[in-house]
Amino acid sequence: MAEPAAPGARVPAPGPGPVPAPGPVPVPARAPALRRLLRWPPLRRFLPTTVRARATVGASAVVAAALAVASFALVGLLEANLVRNAEGDARRQAVTVARLAAAGNLTRVRPAVRGVDFVQVVSAEGRVLFASPNLADAPALLPAPPPRPGIRLHTWKVRPVDGEHRLRVVQVVTDTPDGIVTVYAGASLRGADAADDTTTAALAIGMPLLLATVALVTWRVTGRALHPVEEIRAEVAGISDRDLHRRVPVPHTRDEVASLAETMNATLDRLEASGIRQRQFIADASHELRSPITVLRTQLEVALAVRDPDLWPELIGGALEDIERLQQLAADLLLLARIDAAQPVPAVPLDLGALVRDTVAVRVGDRVPVGAELAAGVLVTGDSLWLARIVTNLLDNAQRFAAAQVAVVLRTAGRPHAPTAVLYVIDDGPGIPPDERERVFERFTRLDDARSRDHGGTGLGLAIARDLAAHHGGWVSAEPASRGARMVVRIPLAPAAGSGR
Repeated sequence: MAEPAAPGARVPAPGPGPVPAPGPVPVPARAPALRRLLRWPPLRRFLPTTVRARATVGASAVVAAALAVASFALVGLLEANLVRNAEGDARRQAVTVARLAAAGNLTRVRPAVRGVDFVQVVSAEGRVLFASPNLADAPALLPAPPPRPGIRLHTWKVRPVDGEHRLRVVQVVTDTPDGIVTVYAGASLRGADAADDTTTAALAIGMPLLLATVALVTWRVTGRALHPVEEIRAEVAGISDRDLHRRVPVPHTRDEVASLAETMNATLDRLEASGIRQRQFIADASHELRSPITVLRTQLEVALAVRDPDLWPELIGGALEDIERLQQLAADLLLLARIDAAQPVPAVPLDLGALVRDTVAVRVGDRVPVGAELAAGVLVTGDSLWLARIVTNLLDNAQRFAAAQVAVVLRTAGRPHAPTAVLYVIDDGPGIPPDERERVFERFTRLDDARSRDHGGTGLGLAIARDLAAHHGGWVSAEPASRGARMVVRIPLAPAAGSGR
């Protein structure tokens, strides 16, 4: 129920003229304006730029908003509770007096109970019939004509009748033997006002202190949390291409920062290993290129100095052999560079048995015949040219050292959920010592350097084969054999082949 205006309040009269029809209210575009405001150069200077500052400002803003809402809710609940208590006291007093007035016993009205400041009974003509001592000479609170007979409760606020505090007034209209009267009972809100003032003062002092504490704690905690990150950044900033052996400090917190430091150190490990391999590769390639170029230059200088035409074919033939070796070495180096920078192989199913059979079939000029025992239906995923290069390199290596036999065997093996294709290339040569079976796959590695040069090896064939197999998700290794050497290639089968097993 709406509350009537307080005594003496003025209600403005409606102005002349037609009332305009309501229309659509335009909604201002606040988001673009806010973005433009945030981009304003003078304002951008005051925006936090570091993670520490942004975290502190964000936490303080959230806590400030929460405290503001909590403060308004606290003050509102306290105000409502105290006003409700004062209103209850005034209502009970007004109802009691109204019952006595209805019975014609106003003379039996007792003094106001505790919590009620005044009582006044007004007739329909505006004449005060009864008033508490503090309103003995006061006029009627509401001289306007009362509503129709009956008991009605109406609560409204007025400014102080006497004093500095607000009053909560309850109005009860009732019918008496002498006509309609209105009973007013008012309770002071001095308790509510005092509580509001005390609570507001406490919040005004406590909220800034609490916000300052939150900002300080957030600043310190964020700084301690980001200190390891700053150490990592400073260490990484000081690492150059000549300092790849350095590592960032790993905090003992076992949190995301520690994981970042471990990942960074793992990346530095890979970079250092890559740099070492690159420097070693450049040194080995320079050495390998220097030898044939020196020999070639010597042969050409001798051919230029010799005046006998009968010796020229032999000298030119030797030079051509060195040129051919240089071409093969350059081709292998280019292939290694392509492998290092290659993208993942295309997911194209290939019949590995047919590919090996075709690769063996074209080697009609081999020194030692190649026997093949190939399983049918062995499907793998990969690049046919690179897979053929793996087989070719392994066969070239076997042909250099085989005495009278080279065999190629293709099988499938592995667990049912992870089947693999296994290719064996076996020769009956001198074999590989157990402690050298891993070193033969390093670039420019020769167990017998002179013999490898005599057979035209560059020391890159097995390294290329392993890199190509690794690019297909497989591996090449040298395994023990009763006689000679046995190279084994393992490549995962294609999904279609694996699902059918």
